[in-house]
Amino acid sequence: MPPKRPPGADRFPREVEPSPPAKADPAELYAALDLGTNSCRMLIAQPKGNQFHVVDSFSKSVQLGLGLEGSGRLSRASMNRTIQALKICRAKLDKHEVRHRRLVATEACRRAANGSAFMANVRRETGLNLEIIQPEEEARLAVISCAPLVSTKTEQLLVVDIGGGSTELVWIDLSRVPRVERPQAIMRLHAGFTPDAASPFQAARVVDWISVPLGVATLRDQFNDVEDDAARFALMSWYFEENLADFSPYESEQTREGFQIIGTSGTVTTVAASHLGLRRYDRNKVDGLRMTSDQIDRVIRGYLELGPAGRRADPRIGRDRHALIMSGAAILQALLRVWPTDRLSVADRGLREGLLYAQMSADGVLEAGPF
Repeated sequence: MPPKRPPGADRFPREVEPSPPAKADPAELYAALDLGTNSCRMLIAQPKGNQFHVVDSFSKSVQLGLGLEGSGRLSRASMNRTIQALKICRAKLDKHEVRHRRLVATEACRRAANGSAFMANVRRETGLNLEIIQPEEEARLAVISCAPLVSTKTEQLLVVDIGGGSTELVWIDLSRVPRVERPQAIMRLHAGFTPDAASPFQAARVVDWISVPLGVATLRDQFNDVEDDAARFALMSWYFEENLADFSPYESEQTREGFQIIGTSGTVTTVAASHLGLRRYDRNKVDGLRMTSDQIDRVIRGYLELGPAGRRADPRIGRDRHALIMSGAAILQALLRVWPTDRLSVADRGLREGLLYAQMSADGVLEAGPF
């Protein structure tokens, strides 16, 4: 008898986890690298039906943006840590002889005065060519990565990507798309936020999008001088909400029927793991889980009751996340104040998956059909 899924989880398809013993054909391999404000992450995968099969992966906290808020520059120590991580990525790319790749950097390198110089140094030190992508593309790729999690019942979709240095929000109207085609309609956004007139999915319409220059690291840094834990959390949450003023595609009192939020970030997956009581993280239980606003609120209240020392010791949060979880939770709480929902889907996926889907879709190596 198959094991029971946790309460609230939905049966979404997932990419196959890394494992194959046989060496994959290099001609079929694709790589995606995401260098963010906090982490350096990479996936190497091959197409498999309308999904992909992960062959190798890498993830490391490099804290590239540490100190950026105050100085406006990437520090020497942060850059050195990052280059060491990128050398590991280069070794993996060489090992698998990956020919198709897209390697990108985001908010920290966009904002830093020495961001472009750092990219040149990365090329010299590692031989890797990273490109600094703009917020619009970052938001679009985050949306694409979440396509398999879109419910066929969804008419209005909000995708939220809480990063280290920025938070991207994209609102998509799917009400004119036939139900069975709605997840595939999201995938068709790989060509841009303007729907393709020749596509049968042209009714999938991006209503509005925004990149807020506040992520878990930058928001935390702005309120580091507030000593009281609860007061700092409240200030962070209300400050983030103020920064949403330019993003108002629909009134906040809209009906919940047909509305879905998908959250993709370490914050959202950590909150989900805490809700499930996982002492050891399990992606298969977290990715695709649906949570209500009340469930999320209970987890956040529990974090506040623990205090900084309790959060550091909580195995559900993890050592790499405890210092950032409250700024991320403040962002999440602000979003749920503006758009309350009982359909927040947790996505353990993001920019890397979006980069892979976009490359494979552009090359025509993904099969058509429902996820």
